[in-house]
Amino acid sequence: MRYVSTRGTAPILEFEDVLLAGLADDGGLYVPDSWPTFSADEFRAMASLPYDQLAARVMSPFVGDAIPESDFARLVADAYATFDHRAVVPLKQIDANSWLLELFHGPTLAFKDCALQVLGRLFDYVLARRGEWVTIVGATSGDTGSAAIEACRDRAAIDIFILHPQGRVSDVQRRQMTTVMSDNVHNIAIDGTFDDCQDMVKAMFNDAAFRKSSRLSAVNSINWARIMAQIAYYVSAGVALGAPDRDIAFSVPTGNFGNVFAGYAARKMGLPISELIVGSNRNDILTRFFQSGEMAAAEVEPSLSPSMDIQVSSNFERLLFDVFDRDARRVTQSMASFREGGSLSVDAEKLSDLRRLFSAGRLDDDETLKAIGETYRETGEMLDPHGVIGVAVGRAQRKDPAVPLVSLATAHPAKFPEAVERATGARPPLPDRLADLFDRKERFDALPNDLAAVQDFIRDRIPSKAIA
Repeated sequence: MRYVSTRGTAPILEFEDVLLAGLADDGGLYVPDSWPTFSADEFRAMASLPYDQLAARVMSPFVGDAIPESDFARLVADAYATFDHRAVVPLKQIDANSWLLELFHGPTLAFKDCALQVLGRLFDYVLARRGEWVTIVGATSGDTGSAAIEACRDRAAIDIFILHPQGRVSDVQRRQMTTVMSDNVHNIAIDGTFDDCQDMVKAMFNDAAFRKSSRLSAVNSINWARIMAQIAYYVSAGVALGAPDRDIAFSVPTGNFGNVFAGYAARKMGLPISELIVGSNRNDILTRFFQSGEMAAAEVEPSLSPSMDIQVSSNFERLLFDVFDRDARRVTQSMASFREGGSLSVDAEKLSDLRRLFSAGRLDDDETLKAIGETYRETGEMLDPHGVIGVAVGRAQRKDPAVPLVSLATAHPAKFPEAVERATGARPPLPDRLADLFDRKERFDALPNDLAAVQDFIRDRIPSKAIA
């Protein structure tokens, strides 16, 4: 499998190099040069597989011959052995033809574990084989950071630096990052928003000298391997509900567009997805795009669903690449327009094409609390303020009630106990293994929203490894 940049001028890479590179040299995102597909019979055969074997099967075309099949299968099995539920990503029926896909049974109680437990092991495998090390730099709006830290902690060939917006993640989300005392883990609280953190990470990758000297790599969803691993749970849910012999619809709460893009990729691989519903909070740039065809950034507003407090949806560029028929020049022009003027647009014909698959809706904080309470009373299910947006927007936007609707439950309700308790009157407890989270010592560094200061911080902590 070969990978190309959405902006067209970076080198074409094989899987291992895409894994370690993260962002392309030209500022674009890597995507497969063509989409692999599965036949109807191959999808049917997956229905009988345990999740780790199904996931390895779905991911294998993207890995190609970079890793021997037996080694890759062992790596994936080891990753999902860390999950608390035997099904890994269980489906739960919530009404006559609606389902929850619970993605929060991993070590940090969020859907990011589904990809990052695999990604950490991929890094370990490839770096050990090459005799190399990397510095991972990532930005988090809440869940990526803890999942990345859990995947990379105590690994000899990795130093990991995670930037989070100070005061803009939940207490549980913060403590899941800052209570990890491993020597290779560095938490940085930035005086700014998630978009500021994300911009800073991209700037570091675009600084060629710093990128080389620090051997930067990425675990955010700009890294293709993250998307690759997320495709698997769409396939798992689809075949469990009768695909490829019936259509399936998915509703996805998303801010950075990575999770829903994995659904788009599953459809490109042949899974009969009839609809992808995008759920937004008050930071509704994606909903506004699918309604108007214009992506226009606004000020980030703090909300009850902080992981979606985003106005720059990085993974949307991957979709744009396909929307523009893989014309990297047009993608580059559109992203430059967005960066310089805060907006980009597609014409009416392109928007009409997108609407055949995508629809979108939003919930503000009051609507989110109302939806959590109603869902709890009607089904007995406690949903976090992100997952409930998927359920509520999916219910409002679905086109065909006869098509099974799967809403992605992206985080455990105990990660947002205050919001859930306000809505339901009951406080969701943390699992036993995290029961002492608020008694653990924290360690992090608070830095200004200044690229040079963050780069100096990183340089000072990897001096023995840095190269000229």
